[in-house]
Amino acid sequence: MAPSFNSLVGFTNCLIVQEDGTSLQGDLWVDEASGLIVDAKRAFFQAKQRPGKMVDLGGNILSPGFLDIQINGAYGFDFSVYEGDEAYLQGMKVVAERIVETGVTSLLPTVITQEKSLYPKLLPLLKPFSTLGSATLLGWHAEGPFIEHTKRGAHAPSLLLSASGGYETFQGVYGADNLVDEAGWRLPEGQDVGVRMITAAPEIPGVIDALKVLAQKGIVMSIGHSTASTSVATAAVKHGARLITHLFNAMPQFHHRDPSIVGLLGSSPSLNPAEHIPLVDVTCEMHTPTPGTPIHDASPASPNRNGTLIGKAFQRPFYGIIVDGIHCHPNSVRLAYAAHPEGCILVTDAMKILDPHLEDGVHEWRDGKRFVKEGEKLYLEGTDTLAGSVVTLDKCVRNFSKFTGCSLGEAIRCVTYNPASCLGIESKKGTLRPGAHADLVVLDKEGNVLSTWVRGKQVFNRSVA
Repeated sequence: MAPSFNSLVGFTNCLIVQEDGTSLQGDLWVDEASGLIVDAKRAFFQAKQRPGKMVDLGGNILSPGFLDIQINGAYGFDFSVYEGDEAYLQGMKVVAERIVETGVTSLLPTVITQEKSLYPKLLPLLKPFSTLGSATLLGWHAEGPFIEHTKRGAHAPSLLLSASGGYETFQGVYGADNLVDEAGWRLPEGQDVGVRMITAAPEIPGVIDALKVLAQKGIVMSIGHSTASTSVATAAVKHGARLITHLFNAMPQFHHRDPSIVGLLGSSPSLNPAEHIPLVDVTCEMHTPTPGTPIHDASPASPNRNGTLIGKAFQRPFYGIIVDGIHCHPNSVRLAYAAHPEGCILVTDAMKILDPHLEDGVHEWRDGKRFVKEGEKLYLEGTDTLAGSVVTLDKCVRNFSKFTGCSLGEAIRCVTYNPASCLGIESKKGTLRPGAHADLVVLDKEGNVLSTWVRGKQVFNRSVA
């Protein structure tokens, strides 16, 4: 029986990026009808099928589509600004449809610290979303309000909160319906599972207590905007924190006697599973409010603070890092990657003025504040406070390869397999395994985006952009 033609598309004459960052010459087959990657050998030898269309990539690089798991906005839209459901959904659509030019096929919208009443309005809108020609918005990332005042960055100090009630406080802020068990947040069959992430400072009263409950509910917990000591940061990971938000930024700098959050990258990946971490030590190091800033409850919040935590084998967390050459010196980037390459995730932390075509100048932000954009440097007008970035994720990949000396394939792993693994979606995103979503990006040998494909269909082509 001769092989039959169908909805298969074959990519040939290309270097295919593997999950470990290596690149191999080969072909990849996808099914346009299902939007999935197929097992070429099984399709050919068992189903007697072959692609009805072949795409010759001219020796260029074929990679899984990029994932940006920390992005505040783009193309004029800010995920933290709510002006009604219709306007918000339209803004999501604009970002999803335009960002594919940067190789991003999946992103996790980030909502920075808000007035408490806004979370129940914003978060329900941020369930997985895509159009026929767009990237997928995976869900939401709430950065704050449970963060440390002195490491707040551009977050409004008056809106920061303690979590003295533990998990109940998180429910009261984000809305109980948004924190239900993962199974209760799943979407209809065939659609993406929603991702939820929270960045919090573990030294804030109540955060450690809430961590384990939130992690059990399928929420990715990240350490950020924090002054946590090494013991507190370690306890947070033991309780379920999986990620560090924008490493080196909004946290203590490395010190050899107490390396704090940064020091987690040097932790043994296999501590004694029976190791006990006394929670009383954690409580004693909890933050005491700065006089005159009644935003944190200084009282010990842990009801079982005299107990002990018996952890599993210690797993170093993933870490997001902004590789724009501004937020982190290239030497710092290289040190972090050398310490823990498997945990490295490149993020943009991009603001609403992310647009590769936007000129430098002063741009409106929110609450009467304005940005000043100078190349890829972005800061609040009248200050020297960095306010996110305007770097694109494909530029981060190129920078990262240059800063660390790693191969382009190894840099690509940090925007594909690593972030997908952190979010627990590596069977569908960030990979070229059979059965995964056919989200792809074609790059030249320097890492410039040539074309982007979502669910097996081309959604961007540089030659006609």
